[in-house]
Amino acid sequence: MSRITVIGGTGYAGSAIVAEAASRGHEVTALSRSIPTEPVQNVNYVQGDATDEATLASVIEGSDVVVGALAPRGDLASAWRDFYRLLSRRADAAGVRLYIVGGASSLRPAPGADRFVSDLSGIPEELHEEIRLGAAFVVDDLPATPETLDWVFVSPALRFGAHMPGEQLGRYRLGDDVAVEPDGGAISAADYALGFVDVIEKGTHHRAHVNLGH
Repeated sequence: MSRITVIGGTGYAGSAIVAEAASRGHEVTALSRSIPTEPVQNVNYVQGDATDEATLASVIEGSDVVVGALAPRGDLASAWRDFYRLLSRRADAAGVRLYIVGGASSLRPAPGADRFVSDLSGIPEELHEEIRLGAAFVVDDLPATPETLDWVFVSPALRFGAHMPGEQLGRYRLGDDVAVEPDGGAISAADYALGFVDVIEKGTHHRAHVNLGH
């Protein structure tokens, strides 16, 4: 079993990953600004600010895997990319594998096609910056990190989130940076977490961009 730390472990994707990893017997630590009212059994919840470098270092230390599950919105919107650069440096220094909950905008509908982020028509303008930030991190920042950093960026299907929870099917399909469904597809939080923890356990992807969909 692995020692897995989830940054943002009480959010939509993070809480599902925490629950799935704990159910398999992994030693799970969840860092978030608040402790959940219904904590998952056998999970170590740490309340704190992930952007505080000392707090971040303390939860990464001793981990085998760190999962970044913070979305580029709200108070973190303007500092999101800087935070993930910091997380990448910390994970690299600690020799910890880094897995990131990504977005679907960085995926392609077909091999060689432009990424979804290249055309945001039909998406509310207030979401554009958040979408561009997430795509830029995997397209530009992660490939530029030192080769010693072992990272995997895990994009969910396009239709994913609390506003479109999706049906739990108990299965998923795994792709690379090409969406498993050309229109972006869909996936529930539970099935995304199922695939996410499978990717961690199998450990066959290194410095890679993958996606999970139904």
